[in-house]
Amino acid sequence: MHVSTTAFAAALLLVSPALAADVGGSYRAKGTNFDGSPYSGTATITPSSKTTCRIEWKTAGTSSAGFCMLAGGALAAAYKLGDAVGLVLYKLEPDGSLSGVWTIADNSAAGTETLTPEK
Repeated sequence: MHVSTTAFAAALLLVSPALAADVGGSYRAKGTNFDGSPYSGTATITPSSKTTCRIEWKTAGTSSAGFCMLAGGALAAAYKLGDAVGLVLYKLEPDGSLSGVWTIADNSAAGTETLTPEK
């Protein structure tokens, strides 16, 4: 299993590299909570290097912030929501949107989220 995980990570890095500037900007956020209920709001991604960025969400009267990293066709972000720490994994879509799944530490459930660039 260690070899396949290493091979997967290497493959991600060899895919045409996306740059943080490619995803920087304002987005409309739509997703589902752990119980399947919908939410919406906004997200802002601010590049901080060629491969890293800062991200902030404002949804349903709450805000959270974190940092992100691009590797190949994926963007991963760690964030803080109140006292909880979370993780979201997005796939960069050809239309510029980001589709992903998210969770909070020590929780077996997952939510979904799509970020669509604001024009």
